[in-house]
Amino acid sequence: MLSVDPKELNPMKLQAYLQGAVGPRPIAFASTMDENGNPNLSPFSFFNVFSSNPPILIFSPARRVRNNTVKHTLINAELTKEVVINIVNYPIVQQASLSSTEYGDGVNEFLKSGLTMVPSDVVKPYRVGESPVQFECKVNDIVKLGTEGGAGNLIICEVVKIHIDDAILDENGAIDQHKIDLVSRMGGNWYSRANMGLFEVEKPLTTLGIGVDAIPDFIKESPVFDGNDLGKLGNVEALPTDEDIAIFVKEDFGVKAVISADDETKKHQMAKEYLDNNEVLTAWKVLLSKK
Repeated sequence: MLSVDPKELNPMKLQAYLQGAVGPRPIAFASTMDENGNPNLSPFSFFNVFSSNPPILIFSPARRVRNNTVKHTLINAELTKEVVINIVNYPIVQQASLSSTEYGDGVNEFLKSGLTMVPSDVVKPYRVGESPVQFECKVNDIVKLGTEGGAGNLIICEVVKIHIDDAILDENGAIDQHKIDLVSRMGGNWYSRANMGLFEVEKPLTTLGIGVDAIPDFIKESPVFDGNDLGKLGNVEALPTDEDIAIFVKEDFGVKAVISADDETKKHQMAKEYLDNNEVLTAWKVLLSKK
């Protein structure tokens, strides 16, 4: 058995052990607003419910291990004392992941992830319209656990309004655990889907994805693609060049046949197959190919 002293591990290694061993972890999809009214949206997997009376949720935006900086969510929660915690289920997991991209100040992650801003009833931050359950919260306290990279900041939230999608309720009005289709975080790129097992989502941490807002309308409006597909398409740093697309079409007879048939639905279905296999750049080449 490997036995180690946490103080002898570098922070990245220690974080990997903790996140790999302690899971599955629920995801707090936290919506906040800065003092100027600019929205921010980001997921956090250090999260859970800690009391029902009063209803208390706690999540922890940790200081970044690599450079010891803090996230916009923490700054906004400190300034405004308000947050909406949206629950992440499988239909929005790719978009939630995309929102964790470290875009600069003033960039709206709702637009980048292609999710809907819904006004809250009690607090100022927006709700995620696609989330099955949304908790409007007041921040009661923030407990700082340290000053070094990796140190957590416990944001203690009291729920002041709950919104639940009727589609996830059973005949008795309770939340149906099959219908809500929850996902949770594991170590590395791994997630767990309730009752379905493990799957991977590529982390969008080393690049700035173009975002769902940069995807052409003919793709976003296609009935072939769902939110997870759009999340994958938005998580590329750059689109393939015309030269890359031409080479691909020349070498792939299947694509050439679909293009010749001038059938947009078939082209989208072909791209969908590549997305299902996580071949995102190839899917883009199919979508952008022309006769």
